[in-house]
Amino acid sequence: MRRAALSGCVAVLLGCGLSLGAEAKAEKVKPAGPARHIDLAVCLDTSNSMDGLIGSAKQKLWAIVNELATAKPTPALRVGLYQYGNNGLNREVGWVQRVCDLTDDLDTVYEKLFKLTTNGGTEYVARVMRAATEELKWNADKNALRIIFVAGNEPATQDGKHKLQDTCAAAAAKGIIVNTIFCGPADRGRQTGWADAARWADGQYAAIDQDRGTVVVNTPYDKKLAELSGKLNRTYVAYGPGGGQGAARQVMQDSLALKLGASVAAERANAKASGLYRSGKWDLVDAVKEKKVELEKIGAAELPEEMKKMTLEQRKAHLAKQAAERDKIRKEIGELSGKRQAHVKSEMSKRGLSDEKSFDAVLRAFVRSQAEAKGFEFKKPQAPTPEKSE
Repeated sequence: MRRAALSGCVAVLLGCGLSLGAEAKAEKVKPAGPARHIDLAVCLDTSNSMDGLIGSAKQKLWAIVNELATAKPTPALRVGLYQYGNNGLNREVGWVQRVCDLTDDLDTVYEKLFKLTTNGGTEYVARVMRAATEELKWNADKNALRIIFVAGNEPATQDGKHKLQDTCAAAAAKGIIVNTIFCGPADRGRQTGWADAARWADGQYAAIDQDRGTVVVNTPYDKKLAELSGKLNRTYVAYGPGGGQGAARQVMQDSLALKLGASVAAERANAKASGLYRSGKWDLVDAVKEKKVELEKIGAAELPEEMKKMTLEQRKAHLAKQAAERDKIRKEIGELSGKRQAHVKSEMSKRGLSDEKSFDAVLRAFVRSQAEAKGFEFKKPQAPTPEKSE
């Protein structure tokens, strides 16, 4: 196993500026019905040399969510997570582990992602691809977008038990697109099965310059966005047996994002203000809005202390107040995030920075093009505008 310093391999999942071999584009179709689903499974190589990849995923998950949040119609997004190639995993299943099932609970995904660590191992690309194809409960709607991303830096043909081409064909037969990202020279990725795998499964291939890191630009808006993120938490009403755990997880993921830097916390705030951040499994405001529960039927024991003695009308009024406050904060976050993004683009332009070879750039580019082929529409990227001096 090569131990190339993958510190910058941030670019894994999303590498554009690298070599993009886009094959087999689906004909664009119009959305059918209000609910449009995107299922996204991310398979990360967690062998020794992949610290940069894992770090990039942790830093840029919320930026990827924010890209998808701009899609029209707003998708019903679920994300799943696998790791492979790590000696700490089960040898009997080819050192592959399902870390997280497909879920719309993005805080759970982030929690699992943050716990990933690297360790030397054998990387079986076909094995992890097969596991994701067969184990996950993919949305069966014919208009659903089903995508697997596999990222790594070793030959994709190492698995002696499962043939890469057969595994890719099985995914494609289920309507699952497989995108592959190789952390290393583009030619080497093409020579070792990575480009073929994408072609066989109707996906796209990217090779990342592993010495290029993620581009991070701090802005004057980051601190305020982090504050609004915390303020947003106070509009959530934990209920039921999982309420306390859900609320605690939300706060913990805020803390973990902030540890990675103010810019990550700002991206998370924007993601929390989007339509993709759903908490109906533990938050009563979302649960009632999404008709997961009927307020009239919920028992007092499942309610938070402050709501137990309220009448039904008082409970409805309380939730309406929380919802209105949440909408107000979300709007403020959205406006501030727009200013932040303009600042980032302006700074990158002035400093001659490019994120074309970064992890999130590739993932966003691939998902965006494949979502557009399914009938989703995205806002066109705006050119950076210089900020006016005071």
